[in-house]
Amino acid sequence: MELPSSSAAMETDANVPPSSSAAPLAAAPPKPLFQALKPHEMSDGKVQFRKIPVPPHRFAPLKRNWMEIYTPIYEQMKVDIRMNLKARRVELKTRQDTPDVSHLQKCADFVHAFMLGFDLCDALALLRLDDLYVDSFEIKDVKTLRGEHLSRAIGRLSGKGGKTKFAIENSTRTRIVIADTKIHILGSFVNIKVARDSLCSLILGSPAGKVYSKLRAVSARIAERF
Repeated sequence: MELPSSSAAMETDANVPPSSSAAPLAAAPPKPLFQALKPHEMSDGKVQFRKIPVPPHRFAPLKRNWMEIYTPIYEQMKVDIRMNLKARRVELKTRQDTPDVSHLQKCADFVHAFMLGFDLCDALALLRLDDLYVDSFEIKDVKTLRGEHLSRAIGRLSGKGGKTKFAIENSTRTRIVIADTKIHILGSFVNIKVARDSLCSLILGSPAGKVYSKLRAVSARIAERF
């Protein structure tokens, strides 16, 4: 039996159609380009509101500092604000040119912090920084105290001329408001925890000197960490 010559074999290979894998790949379709949604479009164009009640004892400070509160909220954060005298509350709402949906909540936190008794310059930090919070608790949440025991606990928290409160604020980089039996702390999450632990120790009866020494150790550790 005769074997096919090399030329015949080459002719046979040349007649074989090329495989499908050798076919050129089709060009991928272009990726769709979507315009970024504006903040008012994320909620289907609905206006979002926040309402902050005004305690009776904060009406005078609110009236006195109204322009300092109104200006950064309306001009910088692009959020509408008004005072509803009939309902006794401050009302906030978004606008079409509000650059970020989070601005409404920031403004609400800022106004709420002012109503709790924080200084205006301290509350303004809530508009500029993202990692600040307000934590509130009562003395009875830590220990049930009545009469003179409660008065002495409040005195231990403040110290003579506010010395103890200022020492805790400076060590933990927080701001503290003591309103009767309620305590409000403004700061970052970690610093609020350190300040709250110190205040709880004072409520439970720890002497101020012991709290100071513990504060120095904790603040040194925080400084090393960051």
